[in-house]
Amino acid sequence: MPTQSELIYCYDGSFDGLLCCVFESYENKEIPIDILLPEASQAILFATKNIPTDTQKAKRVLDSIPQKLGTTALNFVQHAFLTCLLQKELYILLFLRLGFRHGRSVMNMLTDDVVNTLYKAVRHLEQESHLLKGFLRFSIINNVLVGEIAPKNFVLPLLVQHFCERYPEERFLIHDKTHGMGLVYQPYQSAVIPIGTLELPEVDKEEQTFRELWQLFYDTIAIQGRHNPECRMSHMPKRYWKYMTEFDRIQKNITPKLPSPGVKLLHTHS
Repeated sequence: MPTQSELIYCYDGSFDGLLCCVFESYENKEIPIDILLPEASQAILFATKNIPTDTQKAKRVLDSIPQKLGTTALNFVQHAFLTCLLQKELYILLFLRLGFRHGRSVMNMLTDDVVNTLYKAVRHLEQESHLLKGFLRFSIINNVLVGEIAPKNFVLPLLVQHFCERYPEERFLIHDKTHGMGLVYQPYQSAVIPIGTLELPEVDKEEQTFRELWQLFYDTIAIQGRHNPECRMSHMPKRYWKYMTEFDRIQKNITPKLPSPGVKLLHTHS
């Protein structure tokens, strides 16, 4: 019977590393009080145990999840790892221990605190990724579509399929400023890679013209008599506005204007 130990597990932050923590918990019949990155555990008074990442141990745990809990549970755990939930690693470990004991029925145990907490976190992740499929705005910089986001959760893996299928012939970059990561794509090749700081150049006149047109369109279709800021923020939370073109001039107090007649909006080919 496992006991609640006075130990804190330290792992490398990877999903395989977390699975090794699960392996360690079973092998030593102990349940840690938390699972942290090494730098986060330095100011903790409790004893720590470093859990090295072993791909064979991780694979054993990974293979056992769909076998004993089902593929839905595996997908659920993988999504839970992407959330911004505090102590998500410990919750995932406790969920897996619960699942290995109860089997596939664990996914229906929503009255359990561990399952319910993870369920809410995963739902928040999926809702945020869904919103960003509509809220993400691209700008053309050096012939590449570039978009910036600052999500609470690590949503890039959930955005890959949507944007790669939507822009299959384009080259684009989605920069997640919160997590220092980026989704990069060129035709039929994509990758999620670390990006520390990214300094974007100033947009050119053509891109600025398109931004102003989009802002003008947004203002034109609005019905002033039905203007309801509270309702708008409930459907389009204000924390997303910073990276949305139509709100850029609101934050900078700029009035959108029509482009001059001499400006060509589209390139034509002879």
